[in-house]
Amino acid sequence: MPQVQKLAILDDYQGVTLRHPAWSKLPHIQPTVFQDTITVQDALAARLAPFDAILAMRERTPFNAALINRLPNLRLLMTTGERNRGIDATACAARGVTFCGTSSFGAPTVEITWGLILSLMRGLPEQMSSLRAGSWQGLTAFGDVGRTVEGKTLGVVGLGKLGARVARVGQAFGMKVIAWSQNLTAEAAAAVGATRVEKSALMEQADVITLHLILSDRSRGIIGAEDLARMKPDAVIVNTSRGPLIDQDALLAALHAHRIGGAGLDVFDQEPLPPTHPILSAPRTVLTPHLGYVSAENYAAYFAGAVEAITAFEAGAPIRVIT
Repeated sequence: MPQVQKLAILDDYQGVTLRHPAWSKLPHIQPTVFQDTITVQDALAARLAPFDAILAMRERTPFNAALINRLPNLRLLMTTGERNRGIDATACAARGVTFCGTSSFGAPTVEITWGLILSLMRGLPEQMSSLRAGSWQGLTAFGDVGRTVEGKTLGVVGLGKLGARVARVGQAFGMKVIAWSQNLTAEAAAAVGATRVEKSALMEQADVITLHLILSDRSRGIIGAEDLARMKPDAVIVNTSRGPLIDQDALLAALHAHRIGGAGLDVFDQEPLPPTHPILSAPRTVLTPHLGYVSAENYAAYFAGAVEAITAFEAGAPIRVIT
């Protein structure tokens, strides 16, 4: 197969992609890196039309059939990670576009989840700000001292690969773990030391609620106003999966009314967050800019995997093809 001529790397917010040494293995390619995100499809199609290969950073830029069909030169579309629900694999196949993934690590998202949980429960951001301001009181956003997770109940919504790892960490902290998802069985929950309960019971009983679901039509808004109303007034909710899993307006209302203890969010309904987004001024929140998968180790796997995918494609033997 002919060599790749023009490679576009999308949504490199941090400007770190080309720092990785793996790209030196492709001396015939000078990648074009885009740090911004375009959401208007006409403008996006015009930007990407010249490229025969594209590397998409996770699901930051969706590729539906309409967009794919407007990219006449595209022959290879890659995503960081093993899958990308924002890319229409069927449309790629119909157009003769090879769609490939890369290897990745799941642990960074588990670590960010627990970073958010502990930050909320122990009030670490407020503690740091207070100390820097000269206070030794150590009070949290509750106006009180922090709370431990030991002895508390962890509610895991979505007990798949990542949810199960989060659950095991909770058990190591001495937490009781309960879980729910639409397809979860009691046996599957028990296999990782959790108890399967209904969603309403999880929302009522858990001190810490964490979401680990794939975003789909069925899961969009799966945590709504009624669910948030069931939470204990000091319970916290953490989302490191996808922003639209939680009804954003309902969450904002619950936070401003102090009906829940707080929220730790790594994902949002709009990304990147505009500076005027209301979640930025919401009380009792710990917010991170979608860092769940962002680590030096994961980036190394992503970019080395992309170079491998290009090399294999040029050799006529594509690898890690997604169908």
